[in-house]
Amino acid sequence: MPVNADRRQLLLALVPEGFPVTKQWLSKQTPDLDRHAVDNLLKSKQLLALAPGVYVRPGTHLTWQGVVSSLQNIFRRDLSVGGLTALELAGFAHYLPLSRQRTIHLYGKDPLPAWLSATLPGFQFARHNRLGSLGATGLVNREYDTQERALIDIDVPGQRPAAWPFTMSSPERAYLEVLMDVPDAISFEHANQLLQGMTTLSPRRMEQLLRKCTSVKVRRLFYWMAERQAYPWFKKLPDPETFDELGLGSGNRVLVRGGRLDPKYRITVPEELWTPPARTIDKSAS
Repeated sequence: MPVNADRRQLLLALVPEGFPVTKQWLSKQTPDLDRHAVDNLLKSKQLLALAPGVYVRPGTHLTWQGVVSSLQNIFRRDLSVGGLTALELAGFAHYLPLSRQRTIHLYGKDPLPAWLSATLPGFQFARHNRLGSLGATGLVNREYDTQERALIDIDVPGQRPAAWPFTMSSPERAYLEVLMDVPDAISFEHANQLLQGMTTLSPRRMEQLLRKCTSVKVRRLFYWMAERQAYPWFKKLPDPETFDELGLGSGNRVLVRGGRLDPKYRITVPEELWTPPARTIDKSAS
């Protein structure tokens, strides 16, 4: 095991800035970082423990993006950034409510690690189940830049990259994820305001998602919301009844008690947002 300056260079070459890592991950990178070596690094404070078995470099600056990228790439957790957080990253932050504590919305089947909430006290992490029928459709890989572009002059097998994959939902998928929580955690008004700013969604990507989406509630809510905006991309979407045998399902869905039933999409909506269907003009009579 290298000592002193060599040991520090080894850690700089392997451990990304702002990334929590595990003892198992370190030992897989090089045989020089076995359990005994990691214990010595902790004693000499060349590694700091966030939690039992979870470490960071001294002086590292933790960000929620770096921690989430670490969960995806190092801890191999099935968690991706979605919903309101993905919309914020896509530039729709001005349609999100302001609060002192910021919530990061993650979607996937794996639980959040117990140490996560204490690592970044200004953030709250919320895990949601995915729209299971979507699979990986609408997930995109961006790069999280660790801000360490300088090459380190040391030959280390598996030397880390300067940028890491960062998996998140596209705006089209993120909006459907938002609709999953209407009206329990997200209001009709908030969902409506979000869509008002989404003037350039891709009708092709949205159609792919809607065809895979088997949630009758989400399908109905999306078409009800989108029809109110009448953007050009909405006019390019097919009739939902042509998607498959499910279409928009059958029967009425009570989403708001005491609300108004929309006869076209058969969902109850808040009275203040309900608008009557447009009248059809018989041009042959004119």
